[in-house]
Amino acid sequence: MKHNLLIYTLSIFLSFGAYAQKKEWTPLLDKNFTNWDKFLGVPHYSVEGIDSIPKGDGKEGAKPLGLNNDPLDVFKMIEIGGEPVLHISGQIYGALTSKEVYKNYHLKMEFKWGDKKWEPRLNDKKDNGLLYHCNGNHGAFWNVWMESQEFQVQVGDMGDYFGLAGGVNNINSTKREDGFCVYNPDGEENKLGTAVEGKKMYRCVRSVDYEKPHGEWNTLELICFEGKSYHIVNGHVVMILNNAERKTDNGFEPVTSGKLQIQSEAAEAFYRRIQIKSITASDLPENKGN
Repeated sequence: MKHNLLIYTLSIFLSFGAYAQKKEWTPLLDKNFTNWDKFLGVPHYSVEGIDSIPKGDGKEGAKPLGLNNDPLDVFKMIEIGGEPVLHISGQIYGALTSKEVYKNYHLKMEFKWGDKKWEPRLNDKKDNGLLYHCNGNHGAFWNVWMESQEFQVQVGDMGDYFGLAGGVNNINSTKREDGFCVYNPDGEENKLGTAVEGKKMYRCVRSVDYEKPHGEWNTLELICFEGKSYHIVNGHVVMILNNAERKTDNGFEPVTSGKLQIQSEAAEAFYRRIQIKSITASDLPENKGN
């Protein structure tokens, strides 16, 4: 009896191990948000339809709506051409947050802009973003987002890097006249993120703008492996990030895993075909085919 139980347990373990190592794409979107939680921040004073809920400036002045409390369907699943599409109204700052923690993966999705913009960014560029290596509490940054690394999704800036709430990265880059660092594979390695002291050290600008015209779908890819990451826009690697870290009381420590967050940041946006798969070192762009 014990012998049979041991064999059965071993077979289950081996089957799970084989499954965990499969390099197959796993879709992350369905009509029920099976793989995601919603977190909504502070509604702006201008938001209509929720008069009984306290409001603020979009970041402060009231309590965030919180986890899975989305009275205006800021994050809504719709269907286009028979497939699920994530519609983000942008009306309230928020984050669609993966339930799972991911490490060593290739994430791929398609994105396009809608037409609407909202306060407090009514007169600014349309903005969104993919946050990765998300750790800690919801609301750590602007009462909305977690400590994280950001793959920027903004008109004219798609693929830029931001480090939020203690998230930082080490990127080869050069400083341009306005003080921002620009990705340059031959440049000096700079530590960048909101936790880094120094003017305009929270951002790195992507190498080239490969965003498609308004209304067209863009293919965005994120590859993360043991702290290294690649921002890819429409098939072009626009930035390689050397070493993701997080700020602690004792300095900085490596970070190689975390949840994913898709932002709502005052602009209407659509995502489809979000999928992920596990990778090894041989799957990195520079190692493929070797």
